[in-house]
Amino acid sequence: MRQLVTCGVLIAFCAAAPLYAQAPAPGTDLQVSPPEQAVAGAEVLALERTIAEAIVRGDTEFFDRVTAADFTMVHGDAWTRGGPPALLDDKASFMDRVASKAYAVIDYEAQAAEMHGDVAITYGRYVGHIPSSPPGRRWFYVWYQKVYAKRDGQWVYLSHRTVDGAHYGEDRQSLGKQ
Repeated sequence: MRQLVTCGVLIAFCAAAPLYAQAPAPGTDLQVSPPEQAVAGAEVLALERTIAEAIVRGDTEFFDRVTAADFTMVHGDAWTRGGPPALLDDKASFMDRVASKAYAVIDYEAQAAEMHGDVAITYGRYVGHIPSSPPGRRWFYVWYQKVYAKRDGQWVYLSHRTVDGAHYGEDRQSLGKQ
């Protein structure tokens, strides 16, 4: 009987654990990695923010340099329910968005890195603003997952996948905080 109760408690704990595994507070870099990879994780998260700044600036040269030739970006979360992505970009089509300065804002509110040697998986939430979108869809936030790989000593951006969102608001304040 005691083993049955212990097993039940263990199962309940494992089932509840994801509820407490929340993303970090805004502006917090959370390393989900062995301590010896914390420095590499911090490098990847800094690169992620620098890429966002380059996208907003329209810096196609930087984006091209730090992005893999086979880069993919899956927009929208319909795929998580068996539907098609809202939009799918490859490197060329996303470079067009960068060149046109489609994004006026990309601000990370939560970031985390899961390190696997020369591979990094990042996830978190960012707020974006695309002024050319229809009213009510210009401001948005998404939860994302991205993949990076270290190649020839440099981190390279491989993919982006929206895992929740986009969620839209009339302005930044209407989006709230995570």
